Amino acid sequence: MFEKPSMEIPGAVREMAERNVEQTRAAYGQFMEMARQAQSMLTKSQGAMAVSALEIQARVMRFTEQNIDSSFNLATELARARDFKEYLEIQTRHAQSQMQTYTQQAQELGRMMTEAAQKVQPKS
Repeated sequence: MFEKPSMEIPGAVREMAERNVEQTRAAYGQFMEMARQAQSMLTKSQGAMAVSALEIQARVMRFTEQNIDSSFNLATELARARDFKEYLEIQTRHAQSQMQTYTQQAQELGRMMTEAAQKVQPKS
């Protein structure tokens, strides 16, 4: 009787979304390079900075890059989704994966901070 409306995403829209993701990824790459250079300059000027703090900072930077890369991958996958059902499936998979990743990252940072705190505590 009634035809179901098509929820297919037009190819031109998907292509435009993919180009936007790639342009944003390139801008992000430039930003991260500038951040690395700034971090390097800060480290050199703060010679007495604690090794543990530098390790934690480097790990946070690595986690940030991983999480942003994951978001770019998500955006690319979403741009290629053929319909709304596939779009939702992609989002669900990504959310589940990222929750596991965030948990692991939080545990690792917690462990590193505990170790750093133990290093600075005076021995009795």
